[in-house]
Amino acid sequence: MTNIDIAQSYIEAVQTNDQATLGSLLSPQVIWHQPGANQFSGTKNGIAEFGAMMGAMMAKSGGSFAITHAHRYLANGNLVAIEIEFAGQREGAQVNQPGIDLLRIADGKIVEVWLFSSDPEQEDAFWG
Repeated sequence: MTNIDIAQSYIEAVQTNDQATLGSLLSPQVIWHQPGANQFSGTKNGIAEFGAMMGAMMAKSGGSFAITHAHRYLANGNLVAIEIEFAGQREGAQVNQPGIDLLRIADGKIVEVWLFSSDPEQEDAFWG
């Protein structure tokens, strides 16, 4: 599998809530850089911290938070940038914007992830 194949499988697993595939693609020591200045922002170290954050995000959004579209996959060595759109809603707030997910892949596993939001203030207001 190419790094783009791995990135496409990652997006598909996230979109279909395929936890088994997601777990097989992420390194157990994954380093996750969550943007913004909200309760979920900051660096998560390892699959357990990542999983706890994702579970809390899904609870906060009533399960509505999702990557709605993935438009382009761009590779440069062990990095893959994915042009995405993401959205979610909860009582009193919504988020809907383009972003970039940047994956660092090593030995067939996603070892580090940086997320970029086009409207960080909207995302921070959504997550609180």
